[in-house]
Amino acid sequence: MSTPRYAYDVDTAVEAVADHRFAAAITDRWNVLGGRPNGSYVMGVCLQALTRVMPAPDPLVVSAFFLRPTLPGLAEVQTAIVRSGRRISTGEATLYQDGKETLRVSAAFSDLRAAGRTVLLGAPPVLPPPDEALDLMGGRVIPELTIAQRVEYRVAARPGWARGEPNGRPSQEFWLRFRDGREPDLLSLASLVDAAAPPVLELGETGSATIELTVHLRAHPAPGWLACRAATRFVIGGYHEEDFEIWDSTGALVAQSRQLALLP
Repeated sequence: MSTPRYAYDVDTAVEAVADHRFAAAITDRWNVLGGRPNGSYVMGVCLQALTRVMPAPDPLVVSAFFLRPTLPGLAEVQTAIVRSGRRISTGEATLYQDGKETLRVSAAFSDLRAAGRTVLLGAPPVLPPPDEALDLMGGRVIPELTIAQRVEYRVAARPGWARGEPNGRPSQEFWLRFRDGREPDLLSLASLVDAAAPPVLELGETGSATIELTVHLRAHPAPGWLACRAATRFVIGGYHEEDFEIWDSTGALVAQSRQLALLP
């Protein structure tokens, strides 16, 4: 077995310890503000375990409930095949730390290379070429925001929240890719849909905590930068949704997600 070259592969790797049980090490290299690992990175660990047991090759739909914070350290992932169908198979993965369940994932797997009808009634974001866009971090390093050392963001213009002037419109479009040169694939797309600053920062908020995240994987992505669109339309009682799209370098829609999150 070849040794993983890239940070995402190293940090989501799992080791089988028994039937449907895997050992994992959660790292602090994907932390968000607050010093805790990004939830979709932890979900990626569960997906790595599921790919080892599912009969179909590609994740199609992934839904994760974040029950309590997952912290850097050792973890165990327990998996189960709920149903093995001719076209779609469904499985579950549960992540434990110190004997407590922190994350529960359900996923449907299929073969996304199978032919089928395609109709697109939307279009990718209109952005300047990545080499003409602005680096969102501008060379800054925020020690606790280690995910920004793994993922690179390019924007047409610096957003209001980054200038200390939230504009009141919680939507954003930007380029995204792994900083170490890793090309996107289906597993990483499931993590990348939650790897950017939440649009509610434009409402003057300081962040949000994901309660549930559902990801739809639509196609295998082409190599290169990913064009992303994220938006929130409703904040009610301190809870908000966030919709996210990822389009690959050929202009194909490759992932969508919606999450429900809680404002701090």
